[in-house]
Amino acid sequence: MTRKLAGLYAITPDEPRTDILLRKVGEALRGGASAVQYRNKTAGPELRREQGCALAALCRAAGVVFIVNDDLELALELDAGGVHLGADDGDLAEARQRLGQAKLLGASCYNRLELAEAAAKAGADYLAFGSVFASATKPGAVRAPLAIFAQARRGIDLPLVAIGGITLENAPRVFAAGADAVAVISAVFDAADIAASAAGFTRLHQPQRMQQ
Repeated sequence: MTRKLAGLYAITPDEPRTDILLRKVGEALRGGASAVQYRNKTAGPELRREQGCALAALCRAAGVVFIVNDDLELALELDAGGVHLGADDGDLAEARQRLGQAKLLGASCYNRLELAEAAAKAGADYLAFGSVFASATKPGAVRAPLAIFAQARRGIDLPLVAIGGITLENAPRVFAAGADAVAVISAVFDAADIAASAAGFTRLHQPQRMQQ
C-alpha cells in the first residue's frame, strides 16, 4: 500500500457531463479530499473511460489517490491508484495479484466482520463498512452499526472507511467510533459550496490525525 486513507474519501456522483464532473471534483480536491473514487452507475463504457481518464489526470496533478469503483479492468487501463470492489465485483486475491503491491485495493464489507477478515487475508489495503446511516444514494443498503469499527479494529490493522448517509453533522460520531475515513457523495457534491463542504469534513478529521 502506497498511502494511508484518512479524512474525506470523495465518491463521484452520477454526472453525465465530464466538464461538470471535473469542476465538482476539482472543488472537492481544493477542500482537502484525500482520495477520489470514480463511481458512475449510469455511464456506458466510453463515457466511463473518458471520465476516468480525465479524473485520473486531475487527481495525479493534485497528488491525491484516484480509485475506480467496481471495475478492475478500467483501473488497470487508466493506471489508477487503486480499485474498490464489492462482494460481487470479482475475486480480491486475483485483483491483488493483477494490481501489484503499489496500488490500493479496497473492499466493501457491509456489516460483516467475516468479510473484512477474508478481505484482509486476500490482500485488501482498506475496508469499507456501511451503510452507517440511511443513504439516499442506496436506500435499500444494509445498515452497519458504528460499533463495527471498534470490533474490526481489535483484529484487523487496516484503514477503515465508513460509507452511507454521512453528513457534516454526523461525521464526528463516525470518526469517534474508529473510522479513519468517511466516504461521501451527496453531502459534498450536492452542497451549494462543494469546496467548503469538503473542507468541513477535512477539518473534522484533523484533530484525530494530530493525536496519532
